Amino acid sequence: MTIRNLHHAIDPKSLAIIGASTRSGSLGRVIIENVMAAAFEGEIWPVNPKYDEVAGLRCYRRVADIPSVPDLAIVVTPPKTVPALIHELGVKGTRAAVVITAGLNADQGLRRAMLDAAKPFLFRIIGPNTVGLIVPSAKLNASFAHLQAQPGDIALLSQSGAIATSLIDWAADNNVGFSNIISLGDMADADAGDFLDLLAGDPKTRAIVMYLETIPNPRKFLSAARAAARVKPVVAIKSGRHVEAAKAAATHTGALSGADKVVDAALHRAGILRIEGLGELFDATETIARFPSLERSRVAIVTNGGGAGVLAVDRLVDLGCELADLSPDTIRCLERILPADWSRANPVDIIGDASPERYRAAVEIVAPGPGVDILIVMNCPTALASPVDAARAVASLARSGTISGKPVLTCWLGGLTAREGRHVLQQAGLASYDTPSDAALAVSYLARWSKAQEALLRVPSSQAAEAPADRAVVQSILQRVAGEGRHMLNEPEAKMVIAAYGIPVPRTVIASSPEETERVAASLLEDATRVVVKLISMSITHKSDVGGVVLDILTPMAAREAAEAIVARLKAHDPDAVVDGFAVQPMIERGHSRELILGISRDPIFGPVILFGSGGVSVEVVEDTAVALPPLDTMLAGDLIDRTRIGRLLAGFRNEPAADRAAICKALTALSQMIVDFPCVLSMDLNPMVASAEGVIALDARIEIDPQAVARPGPNRDLAIRPYPSDWEKQVTLADRLYQLRPIRPADAALYPDFLAKTSAADIRLRFLSSRKHFQDKMLVRLTQVDYEREMAFVALDKQSGTLAGIARLYADPDHEAAEYGLLVRTDLQGQGLGWALLAHLRDYAAADGLQRIEGLILSENSKMLRMCREFGFAILPHPADSTLRIATMALQPQAGAS
Repeated sequence: MTIRNLHHAIDPKSLAIIGASTRSGSLGRVIIENVMAAAFEGEIWPVNPKYDEVAGLRCYRRVADIPSVPDLAIVVTPPKTVPALIHELGVKGTRAAVVITAGLNADQGLRRAMLDAAKPFLFRIIGPNTVGLIVPSAKLNASFAHLQAQPGDIALLSQSGAIATSLIDWAADNNVGFSNIISLGDMADADAGDFLDLLAGDPKTRAIVMYLETIPNPRKFLSAARAAARVKPVVAIKSGRHVEAAKAAATHTGALSGADKVVDAALHRAGILRIEGLGELFDATETIARFPSLERSRVAIVTNGGGAGVLAVDRLVDLGCELADLSPDTIRCLERILPADWSRANPVDIIGDASPERYRAAVEIVAPGPGVDILIVMNCPTALASPVDAARAVASLARSGTISGKPVLTCWLGGLTAREGRHVLQQAGLASYDTPSDAALAVSYLARWSKAQEALLRVPSSQAAEAPADRAVVQSILQRVAGEGRHMLNEPEAKMVIAAYGIPVPRTVIASSPEETERVAASLLEDATRVVVKLISMSITHKSDVGGVVLDILTPMAAREAAEAIVARLKAHDPDAVVDGFAVQPMIERGHSRELILGISRDPIFGPVILFGSGGVSVEVVEDTAVALPPLDTMLAGDLIDRTRIGRLLAGFRNEPAADRAAICKALTALSQMIVDFPCVLSMDLNPMVASAEGVIALDARIEIDPQAVARPGPNRDLAIRPYPSDWEKQVTLADRLYQLRPIRPADAALYPDFLAKTSAADIRLRFLSSRKHFQDKMLVRLTQVDYEREMAFVALDKQSGTLAGIARLYADPDHEAAEYGLLVRTDLQGQGLGWALLAHLRDYAAADGLQRIEGLILSENSKMLRMCREFGFAILPHPADSTLRIATMALQPQAGAS
């Protein structure tokens, strides 16, 4: 992924329109008329051999005839002409184009030819088959949209041109403006991930909204989305929510991890708020753009109408929101200022005759409450008090849309009477909604976005401390299974694998025949009161479907008879099925327990996913499951549990004790670690896993592997989110100081201000090739949110003080062949070898990651860095276009196991 040359698209100074036309109804005419109507202030050069003049401008016959280099080209010509035009534009010096032309597809080779023409020039293509590009702040409308868009601070990315033009129309009617509107089209080159990366750093863009139909490069998309969502709100609609999952699933998990659930999990992990309808898009964006994310989202309501409060509560509960419990102190304070018949609960009904003073006093008491995170203030019009005066009372308490630091959402019900009150509230910076349902929906946006932001900041390690494992045992089992040409582990093998990752399992003994089943049962019944007999057969996917599980067996003879009955049922179901044996285990009985399913499956787009939910034989019917992208840590595992209905039952209710949540989280992180460690694992079911206050135990386990991938080492490269690479942590001692070198984490943004304060302005200028007076918080956040794939950064921390001492950074090109590096050591710690240690660590990582070379831009006056690079083995060459710069390049030797 790269944003190289895409800046020409959103801030062009000149424009070539290839295929501009005077023919009525033609795309070429509509495009140039829209460009002219928007009053683009740069040079505009129409190109079409048919005309001498178009739209009052001189028209050129060929690209080569244009008098200067266009920053951006708009291509509206027949498909077969596009590849040659891209080449001509590249030769001319242009580096970006919007290809509006449709019909360049893989079948006839034109798409490939277009990309091949662009590649030598690092030429960026938006489209083909796009409505075009609109940048209101640049007065650019290079599209065939029917309206000009108003300037604003929301960027729109849309994979559908029809949706883009519909949203432009809606926005015009609702006074919503845009910083950029980018119709992505077929995304042959530049895609949503590229533009998320670009817009994350765009100062004109406050929030990003997206309409997505496909996510063709999920790892690239998630990397960019996570970076963008850390610095500004990102809201998405992803269509196709009801596409059916694959029919021939090898496990229950494969059948349940439908594509849309995985998309939900991916967007959640990226910190993006997903919504369902176009009507919600801008309301949701405006809501979350007003407030920071919250740790919790407990809602209190102050209203002068009890019915309105009830409606709000109904909708909040429907949306899964949490009502606040008012503290005893809050209730005592309200008692002193409210009439005797007030509600004494949340919602706080301050009665229909509530004066402005009563509104103000009630809000002042409720908002600071320790159990309140969000406040909804409502008003129903009556003849007893003025809605406008009530609005002024509430508005007088507001500071940046909050009261007592809590987000406030207002709802003044009605039409004519309420309109002026809403205006007062909006002028004070308070969010205003027309109905209780709208206000509740806004709360849900803020709550879900806050949860997603919390997930975004998690960077689980490739070696999770909460999931210790005996990997050697697992490797030996998987190698044996692969050596036998099998894809499926039998039940005892699967249980041995999960036991090696700390997941409790019952003792299981294999019997080869009904007679041996009797002897094994006799042994187990010496300690157990009852046993279970299960079929082992590679011919059967689910044992329960053929009566392959018999419970509550009290005697050895009954165990033998159970095995014989299982064989008879199997043969009746499929005469050719093979019985491989029987698994005999003690019957596990735990009071107040719940049956769960935990699993792993592979999504065709996002790769490995982890599933959790209600288990047992009715798992598909109940369909109470949620999925998450690995890697997981304890917090993310808990979040996964909380997204299911059974998660609430596990917390305990009435006389039912809570299940051991820590044990469930540990099992989930163990599965996560397993898929990180063993890329060969394709799917897994632990069903049922019994959970109670005593802990968890997996009663059955199924694992499917790819025998050809057993030798592939971890960490798993198929993960959509790469885990924190903990194996690249090390310690070095320099000048009697101990430093820890490790990959950067999002939390390291807090270390930057002190580091920069102790780094001289001269050193900062040498590192960033220009002077910088300050670094905005958003930039620091951006610098610490890396994906550990296309971008890597290592920090050096003083072990004694924990302060940041130095940073080395690597940014790989899209082909993962070369990477640009940067290095900065705190001024007072230079000359001790820390820069050398960081650079060596960066070089070793780059080689292990399969990069062929690293290179850096160095100011020619930076003699210390140039000297160090020469001593390190870099080749130093002049920059071909800038005499003030030098290029330091080092070829790398690929290391064993490099990706």
